[in-house]
Amino acid sequence: MFRLWAKIWKNHHLLQDVVICDDSEDTRTHKIFGALEKACMECNLAKPQWLDQNIRDFKRFRKTRFTQDNFIEEIDFDYLEIQIIEE
Repeated sequence: MFRLWAKIWKNHHLLQDVVICDDSEDTRTHKIFGALEKACMECNLAKPQWLDQNIRDFKRFRKTRFTQDNFIEEIDFDYLEIQIIEE
């Protein structure tokens, strides 16, 4: 089972979190993008853009943070963090 944990942080406080589970036979990349999209829908957020730093962090640590630089519209939190908690 694949599980991705998405957390919204502001001023070092957790505002909202959601865990997305995926049992499909998709590739790991498709599961990550799909889970991020589902998490954004549940949290009522626009989908962030992946920058080079996000890709490097995700490959290295299995988690990354999306800040204002990743979003087209203004956000009212410090960052969205995603992390794989089970593969």
